[in-house]
Amino acid sequence: RSAQATRRMTARPLDPARRIGFVDFNLENYHANVFLQALRGPLKGSGFTVAGATGTEKAESRAWAEKNQVPFFEEDAALNEAVDFFMVLAPSNPEVHLELCRRILPFRKPTYVDKTFAPDFATARQIFALADEHGTPIQTSSALRYTNVQVEAAKAGAEVEHMITWGGGGSFDEYAIHPLELLISVMGHEATELMRRGRAERAQLLVNFQGGRTGVVNVFPKTITPFAASFTTAKGSRYLEVDVPAIFINNQAAILNFFASGQPNIDRRESLVIMRLLDAARDPRALKGFVQLT
Repeated sequence: RSAQATRRMTARPLDPARRIGFVDFNLENYHANVFLQALRGPLKGSGFTVAGATGTEKAESRAWAEKNQVPFFEEDAALNEAVDFFMVLAPSNPEVHLELCRRILPFRKPTYVDKTFAPDFATARQIFALADEHGTPIQTSSALRYTNVQVEAAKAGAEVEHMITWGGGGSFDEYAIHPLELLISVMGHEATELMRRGRAERAQLLVNFQGGRTGVVNVFPKTITPFAASFTTAKGSRYLEVDVPAIFINNQAAILNFFASGQPNIDRRESLVIMRLLDAARDPRALKGFVQLT
């Protein structure tokens, strides 16, 4: 699993150029900026360009587009005529992802949906079902799926039996996805139950997996907590801090490979179990004992 993630970190050059459309709530956000910078910088030779964008908040989004010399489209149909692939962003507003997908997925073009995929598991299932209804290839991930941690875990050459991840950020709701993505991208989709302990903004998620494997996810918003992980195999344990500057380039490279093949390169079951874990973490019962993932 980790070896596959490692191989996806280099985007394959394509000829001719391929056109990407950004679809957002408000294009003036960090992810729109770093993805655009990656495509115009380190991944310039990949053959992909951002050929258009749209945003629900029109004034702010149009201003972003003009500032960055990206064509802005008022209508989805016009944007569709100008692009070959879609990236649904709105990284701080997962509650709008379903509506954005309702607008874009009927065009049947490969579509990446930014983190956090949906506000809850039920909505995540709706988005995937909508994609399947239209025959639209779709995938989602946090940038923390593509880090040096997965590379080193793959090199370990043995099953990871226990893993601990750490992350900070502004809030649990927006940033818990990152250390969870670290965990699941290495441990896989077979999580069975979750318990939460600690204070509201010093949350520790205890996750059990099939086969007696275990994980701990530390979510410490509003603290200086680097993204990091430790993993344990039968050979021993290793701790690593995430090489943060590389993650968005690696993530964008993996998205380009998805676009090039037209086939998702992330197991949908992993994306869905992350949503189940987030739901369980918000369940008051998780503060008293393990909540089964059903």
